[in-house]
Amino acid sequence: MPTISMFYGIIVRMYYFDNQKHQSPHIHVHYQDCEAVIDIREGFVLEGSLPKPKQKLVDAWVEIHKDELMADWLLAINGESVFKIDPLK
Repeated sequence: MPTISMFYGIIVRMYYFDNQKHQSPHIHVHYQDCEAVIDIREGFVLEGSLPKPKQKLVDAWVEIHKDELMADWLLAINGESVFKIDPLK
């Protein structure tokens, strides 16, 4: 489960071969004791939750980096190495 970005205490990960449970492209986001699975294309929460202020930061980051996230998703589901994505600044 490689970490693809970290910002403001938020850790964003993408798992290899992770297209079974959630059929849509997604990321796993961790903040303190909270976890959420976020759909990349639509930005909605598939599972879990984050504090509202952190969710807004993740939403903005996903919108900015959607193309890079989709490229990483294609790599990850094929078991290939993903690349790091710039944090939210």
